[in-house]
Amino acid sequence: MIAAVCWVPKGAAKNVPIVAEPPTEEEIRELLQHAESAQQGSEGEEEDDEEDGEGEEMEEAEPSAVETALAAATALGATVKAHKSYEETLADGLAELDMDRYDEEDEEGVELFGNGGLGAAFYPSNDDDPYLVDKEDDDEEEIEDMTIKDSDLIVLTARNEDDVSHLEVWVYETEESVSEDPEEGNMYVHHDIMLPAFPLCLSWMDCNPKGEGKGNYVAVGTMQPEIEIWDLDVVDSVEPVCVLGGALEGAVGEESSEKKKKSKKKKSKAKAKEVKYKEGSHTDAVLGLSWNSEFRNVIASASADKSVKIWDIVKGTCEHTMNIHTDKVQAVAWNLKEPTVLLSGSFDRTVGLTDMRAPQAPAIRWSVSADVESLAWDPHTSHMFLVSLEDGTVGGYDVRSGTVDPLQGKALFTIHAHEKACCSLSYNTAAPNLLATASTDKMVKLWDLTENQPSCIASTNPKVGAVFAASFCKDAPFLLAVGGSKGNLHVWDTLTSGEVGRRFGKFSPRPRRVTNNAEA
Repeated sequence: MIAAVCWVPKGAAKNVPIVAEPPTEEEIRELLQHAESAQQGSEGEEEDDEEDGEGEEMEEAEPSAVETALAAATALGATVKAHKSYEETLADGLAELDMDRYDEEDEEGVELFGNGGLGAAFYPSNDDDPYLVDKEDDDEEEIEDMTIKDSDLIVLTARNEDDVSHLEVWVYETEESVSEDPEEGNMYVHHDIMLPAFPLCLSWMDCNPKGEGKGNYVAVGTMQPEIEIWDLDVVDSVEPVCVLGGALEGAVGEESSEKKKKSKKKKSKAKAKEVKYKEGSHTDAVLGLSWNSEFRNVIASASADKSVKIWDIVKGTCEHTMNIHTDKVQAVAWNLKEPTVLLSGSFDRTVGLTDMRAPQAPAIRWSVSADVESLAWDPHTSHMFLVSLEDGTVGGYDVRSGTVDPLQGKALFTIHAHEKACCSLSYNTAAPNLLATASTDKMVKLWDLTENQPSCIASTNPKVGAVFAASFCKDAPFLLAVGGSKGNLHVWDTLTSGEVGRRFGKFSPRPRRVTNNAEA
């Protein structure tokens, strides 16, 4: 499945990404030890479950994220060992040839060029020899395959397949760089990054965690209580640039080993004490992320531990923790025009608004009819936002009507948008009042919200299963990336819909060729 999609702004990525150096044997051993230590902690918790269950039969568990990380590290170690074995074999072959004494050998009776003699195998120029391959040509082709053109668009997907989680970097070639043949594909995976746990959310950012200018990075939230930040301009990297929060190194393994020695004794039920976390860390899965494009070193996170946290990316520390909700916090979103204002939505069926200039002040709140799935600020005004819910409805709100009493805030309008949970919202940044909604009912719909009178103007089943994520591209504003339960990425050129073209075509930055090839 694809749980999240995210566009990378044009010009942010390097044209030719850097290839990471392969890890040393010592680094691989450290990764294996870390994974094994975490696995021991997981086994310790399973033992507690067995004893506290009082004989109840447990269902067969799927491989944990830790086991997946362990398998990936083991495979990486095997690859390095295989490479080392190849080098040893090559060295043995060269020793057998004894090239240092080549000139001393007796040339009599030696057939240098096969049975056909010298004339049968000699070519005046290497260019004429069909058996010689030009290494420079191969290198040029490899560089060309890795090159990201200035006209290309990049979209990220958080994907899980066969219990393996990874981040995919897709290149979407625009019309200027693709063939006129509609059957030829124009989208491909440039490279991917292995992740240690099931990914849940993504947030692109240009802030270098090392504080050295701008870059091309993505923050990833997973089922683990940590936030990983990866450099998208590095291929084949095995570790993130930095990690915000998470468990302390060795804390799990030490306590779990002690518990294994006492496995026959009654275990205490205080499992939370088994894991020691870094100061300010979340203690449960990270469900939502929002990078602040104005205060570029700041990112907000929402967690299943019921808290919202504000992080300083460069310092790598949590600056504020807000406990304004009583259940899992599913989504956070910074106001695009008022960058100190943060919105949060929770399974406690409330939406909260906090101004970080006074983070300790009571939050403005709104009550909603079901669990919050997604939040979106209107990019064309500073006071309007939308909330999508588990019951398939979408509500529009004006912050100026909010109070500290959640029952007082009323929606300006409510859309019964989908038959099932509405998982994702995306405003069009170029065309005011154009909204996309996506749902587990397998449908994606486009809405015209003019004058707070919503009307559905287009809908499609993108054939990706239950739809979990949808996002308009800022650089090509009528392209909508969609991902879902089948693991397919679909890009819909929404201007191919006649009604969208009639109502919003004037906001297109350039005329587009209309084809039926909406999916790459």
